[in-house]
Amino acid sequence: MSKIAVIVCAAGASTRFAGKEKKPFVDIAGRPAFLRSVDIFLKRDDVKQIILAISPEDEESVKIRWGATLSFSGVKLSLGGTERFETVQKALALVKDDIDLVAVHDAARPCLTETWLDDVFALAAEKQAAMLACPINGTIKKVAEGRIIATIDRTGLYEAQTPQVFAAKLLKKAYANLPNLDRTAITDDANLVEALNIPVFIVETDLSNIKLTRKNDIQLAQAIINARPKPASKGPLGPYEEAPW
Repeated sequence: MSKIAVIVCAAGASTRFAGKEKKPFVDIAGRPAFLRSVDIFLKRDDVKQIILAISPEDEESVKIRWGATLSFSGVKLSLGGTERFETVQKALALVKDDIDLVAVHDAARPCLTETWLDDVFALAAEKQAAMLACPINGTIKKVAEGRIIATIDRTGLYEAQTPQVFAAKLLKKAYANLPNLDRTAITDDANLVEALNIPVFIVETDLSNIKLTRKNDIQLAQAIINARPKPASKGPLGPYEEAPW
């Protein structure tokens, strides 16, 4: 069984979200979104390390509100940078030497399932690089100045999701290659691995692996979670789990 470290990214500015709380910290069906993301990894025997990457400006608030619980569960805090790749790079420096795979996940994706995790971890262990992705089903229009200028062929197009999972040595090598790349063009960790001419494989998901981007996404995420069957407890409740009464 692979030893896996998980970097949960919660350091973004949430500019488009425009709420009182940043999106990783908003309540989703009774619990903060980032805790829902953390919790699914805590349940796994193959996950040996969890690093929560937050903005420096949120450090005091996170420690006051959730510090004791995170510490009890062994979740380590890392202070992020101004760009996502800087945030991941800082957290990557904290990954233990005996880790085989590193997973990078958005704290604002609270609807991850155990089945998707099983599949993407297994694929990454086999292929070195794997991620979740959803096929694009709608008609795609390219727009400029409010006018449609082209209809894009959606054949073979997928929306990138997380977690994205890589062999630890490979991801570190990809980040070591950053100085050779145009940083303005980096959109995710898979980008960095692709730049090494290493193939990244996908596990196909669906739109229910939603990323909170705007405030109305809260209701969608809550509906997804509430519609899913609640698994029976296999033992004592963990620090984040809800009692069934």
